[in-house]
Amino acid sequence: MKITISQIENKIKNYRRGKIFFIDDFASLGTPDAVKKSLQRLTHSGLLERLANGIYWYPKKEKELYGVKVSGKPTLDEIAKAIAKRDKARIVPTGIHALNMLNLSTQVPANVVYLTDGTARRVNIGSKKGILFKHTAEVKRLSYKSEYLMLIVSALREIGENKVTPEQLEMIKSHFSQITKQEFEVDIKLIPVWIRKILLAI
Repeated sequence: MKITISQIENKIKNYRRGKIFFIDDFASLGTPDAVKKSLQRLTHSGLLERLANGIYWYPKKEKELYGVKVSGKPTLDEIAKAIAKRDKARIVPTGIHALNMLNLSTQVPANVVYLTDGTARRVNIGSKKGILFKHTAEVKRLSYKSEYLMLIVSALREIGENKVTPEQLEMIKSHFSQITKQEFEVDIKLIPVWIRKILLAI
């Protein structure tokens, strides 16, 4: 056990703080039970923080910002992307979460929803937050070259046809600097016709 803990601790410290780890990242360092117990001990010692079942975080050191301690914990989006990377899956935020990421809504959902070509599942983060992955067979929704354009399209789907306000269009327009001309030209064929008309008119 001591050897496993030492090996896991050394591996963790080879990464920058803020790294998200999964139990499987340490599969070569011991039996599943030994790895699980080692991670529990390292969490108890403060080296790691447990984000969810089987998901851990190498915490950034706290700093003070305007007199308030900030730990810089990973966002639900960062956790979702780490899960997708591990699973070699593609994801796109949907619903209120997609709107919030583009500042099209001030609502901050406790539970965020992603479409994925990976496994459908729910990941509970703490006692009140969660990440829901919904499997989709509509591959086009996940095939964009530009993740930013994919997010914009997802947000517009949530708003709905003929419901987009001038203020929302201005906000969307402000995000276009994140999309290259080459990306747009490749992705335009994936965009639903009604959304294509909106984006080409901006």
